[in-house]
Amino acid sequence: MASLKALRARINSVKSTRKITSAMKMVAASKLRRAQQQAEAARPYAERMERMLSALAASVQGSPTAPRMLAGTGNDKVHLLIVITADRGLAGAFNTNVGRAARNLARRLMAEGKTVKIITVGRKGRDYLRRELAANIVGDISFAGKKKIDFADVQAIGMQAVEMLGRDEFDIATVVYNRFASVISQIPTELQIIPPLMTETGPVEQTTAQAIYEFEPDEETILAKLLPKNLAIQLYRAQLESGAGEHGARMTAMDNATRNAGEAINKLTLNYNRTRQANITRELIEIISGAEAL
Repeated sequence: MASLKALRARINSVKSTRKITSAMKMVAASKLRRAQQQAEAARPYAERMERMLSALAASVQGSPTAPRMLAGTGNDKVHLLIVITADRGLAGAFNTNVGRAARNLARRLMAEGKTVKIITVGRKGRDYLRRELAANIVGDISFAGKKKIDFADVQAIGMQAVEMLGRDEFDIATVVYNRFASVISQIPTELQIIPPLMTETGPVEQTTAQAIYEFEPDEETILAKLLPKNLAIQLYRAQLESGAGEHGARMTAMDNATRNAGEAINKLTLNYNRTRQANITRELIEIISGAEAL
């Protein structure tokens, strides 16, 4: 049985841990609201951009002059995975779920004879994938220390992908991230961004009579400008979704840790009281026995 001193030290230690986890929960909750608003605000813009590109892409599909970002290289031998995770831990299974989804996707592609290249965004994803796929990692990006990730930061990732495509370093690019569903639910998502998977529906303004559009300049020129922008927007949306999911997962994890610490304190306190009572009873028995012996 542990001594009273050891039990007191353990109780104080768990109480200190509970204070930390409680503070981290409140910090995550305060950051979650803004991150959630940003993620939800980015969704309509990103979806609208996809639909607008669908209308433009319909007129150039199959054209030999179609931009490579839209038509692809014509092959699917080399796949680029952009894996977005957090730079910090203590968020439950948030980072592990994305890392596992990216690892399973890479395994599946390699089993089909494909070549896989990986760009990690976030230290946790890099550390997770480095254990098994270190040779496949061609880029490592971290935003550790930045209070806010701006569009320009994510746009640089998109430009890197565009440059790699221009050098024929991959055929298909997919971003893997956690889509924010709710505070307790973040869904690992795979989104192909090069060539983009266009939706079948056209613009919402389309009426029953098929509208006729005139493009100035031509469709190829417009797509050459819009496709890199769309790529950056989709990456930024994924980053915002991941950021909101990170704060939600951390708030939930710290809430669970705080409750577990409280239960541990109750159990340790009960054990402490029982041990103290047993010590007092033993001392009384020794005193009474000594008095009777006299």
